[in-house]
Amino acid sequence: MAKDLDQQALRQLLEVGRTLGAELSVEAVLERVLDVARELTRARYAALGILDDRRAELERFLVAGVDDETHRAIGDLPRGHGILGELIRDPRALRIDDIPAHPRSYGFPPGHPPMTSFLGAPILIRGEAWGIIYLTEKEGGPFAERDEQALVTLADLASVAIANARLYSDVERRRDELERAVKGLEATTAIARALGGETDTGRVLELIVKRARALVEARTVLILLAEDDHLTIASSAGDMSLAPTDMRVPIAGTVPGAVMRDQRSERLTDLGSRLRLSLGEDGVDASTALIVPLLYRGRSSGLLIAFDRLASGPEFSAEDERLLSAFAASAATAVATARSVADQRLRASLRATEEERKRWARELHDETLQGLSALRLLLAEAKRTGPSGDYLVRAIAQLDDETEKLRAIVAELRPAALDELGVGPALDSLIARARDEWELDVSASIDLAYASGRAPTRLEPDVESTLYRVVQEAITNVRKHAHAHRVQVTIVEDDTSVSVEVGDDGVGFDLAEARPGFGLIGMEERLALVGGELDLESAPSQGTRVSATVPARHRVADATASNRGEAARHTG
Repeated sequence: MAKDLDQQALRQLLEVGRTLGAELSVEAVLERVLDVARELTRARYAALGILDDRRAELERFLVAGVDDETHRAIGDLPRGHGILGELIRDPRALRIDDIPAHPRSYGFPPGHPPMTSFLGAPILIRGEAWGIIYLTEKEGGPFAERDEQALVTLADLASVAIANARLYSDVERRRDELERAVKGLEATTAIARALGGETDTGRVLELIVKRARALVEARTVLILLAEDDHLTIASSAGDMSLAPTDMRVPIAGTVPGAVMRDQRSERLTDLGSRLRLSLGEDGVDASTALIVPLLYRGRSSGLLIAFDRLASGPEFSAEDERLLSAFAASAATAVATARSVADQRLRASLRATEEERKRWARELHDETLQGLSALRLLLAEAKRTGPSGDYLVRAIAQLDDETEKLRAIVAELRPAALDELGVGPALDSLIARARDEWELDVSASIDLAYASGRAPTRLEPDVESTLYRVVQEAITNVRKHAHAHRVQVTIVEDDTSVSVEVGDDGVGFDLAEARPGFGLIGMEERLALVGGELDLESAPSQGTRVSATVPARHRVADATASNRGEAARHTG
């Protein structure tokens, strides 16, 4: 149809196609289409109607050429009845010389400018009607055939540009979701690492508030912990001029107290009245807040409160609430674990840590890793179907990298094989990782009665955990400090005990002058809890040998244990 257009119109359409294709905003494309349509056809008025999801009527109606005063006088915009509805029912170009004379004309509302000539064309995206361009009142008379051809060509160009802009918007949204997901993963990973090795409550609280503040880009974040009938500030990050550091908030009759009681987060935008009365007599010098409970094992131990979003704020969004709530679950676990280490006896605290390691490893493996895998598939599909972009490639690569890091964290926290198969298979995996990832020449000789079928049941959980942690810590020390080429791991079980030895050919050290580190102290404490003993031999340039002996206490035999034993014999 474009063959009847003059050269000027063709050149103009070619230029419009080039500029529309470069637009990445749907709204910018629509505004440009309206302006070009009027310019091409010399129409006084132009409008663009966007159909609803059912494609039954107009959901939006954009106009050009009508001043604000006339716009207000017209009132409600059309929904797609009368002549406008003709193009909805039959999405083909429509040209009318006299609107009032058309049989489907409904007339015009009061205040509407007079209109006689009409030209309309549908915008089709993937073969389905998405919107309609309407033109009225051509300068100098009715619209001609070449006007119709120009508008149809413009509608085709607009459909491509709108589809591209919508696709770009979807990719941008997915990229933003990915960035928020990665930020949440980084924050959660940091808490997981703290849970695995940090036992100082103050350090854990400091880590939580700093990560939480960065996660939601808040001006200030506070942790309030429950003490009797009040909440007190345990840690803070950001601008502390907005609230007193010795703040005490009553639990009864306050918004924070209600969040703790109901265990449901809340976003507040009217701090001038509601929150000021809720945070005690001193009040808070902020305009918005996001309050999230710290939930651990069904109980709320305190709150995370973020004040004034710095970017795109000050109000917090529903996505901020979701992210901080997910983060608070990890934070609550970390706080509870740190407090447990500080308040309970050593045996109880170490057992709790092992159980938390197991739970974290299972949740990270079963939920987080699967979620990341699904997100990668989504991004890969967006890369296949959408416009090319280096950031998608980088995002997938980053996701792969974070996934591998998370797999390593899961293994370090609590290997699944330790619970499901026993200490022998778990140590096999640890030694294989030392060979593959740390490039250590590790040889092993593991002779456990349960794995070889000489005992009817496995060792007790505390004994298995101790054996695994002793070998894990010894190999870690070799990797970090020994500069060794070869490592020998030997485990032998007899009728009464299990002996462990880890030796290396590294640089060694002077035992008389060495100061024991946390790793060595941890091994001694673990062994003491199960009645075991630790022996350490080393000398400069002669390597190091770590030896330990623990009682060979087995679980009580039952049907389940026998089944597990049979499974272990088949796998071992």
